[in-house]
Amino acid sequence: MRAIPYLNFNGQCEAAFRFYETLLGGEIQALMPFAGTPGEEYVPAEFRSKVMHACLKFGADQFIMGSDAFGEMYKPMQGMSVTLTIEDPSEAERVFNALAEKGTVRMPLQETFWALRFGDVLDAFGTPWMINCSRPDFVPAQKPEAQRSVA
Repeated sequence: MRAIPYLNFNGQCEAAFRFYETLLGGEIQALMPFAGTPGEEYVPAEFRSKVMHACLKFGADQFIMGSDAFGEMYKPMQGMSVTLTIEDPSEAERVFNALAEKGTVRMPLQETFWALRFGDVLDAFGTPWMINCSRPDFVPAQKPEAQRSVA
């Protein structure tokens, strides 16, 4: 099983995916417009050139997918973040700084007790990102077995 983030945009999906492709050194696998699809007539004419489905592959087997949403179907992303775990602190800085350019830094990239670098940024396209570069010696606490009582 694998979890793949599926991001929604307000007409900026193609620009976002082109940016992510360059940023992450990936390759766009799909960039399909609404035009020419079976449900095209249900999409406003001015939105038909927008992206119905996009897929970006980066790294060995990492994916991000997304699409444009129109009208009331579009809601800004909230309650989640795309997290990138990056081994090299200088690479974490490069990625964070690129996302922060024209974006909003919510927590500066900095050293923490668990990470050589950690930061939180909302990029120019409205996507929330957490950039994490873990300490090699950090071992998260083991989760105790859940104790349940039956009433």
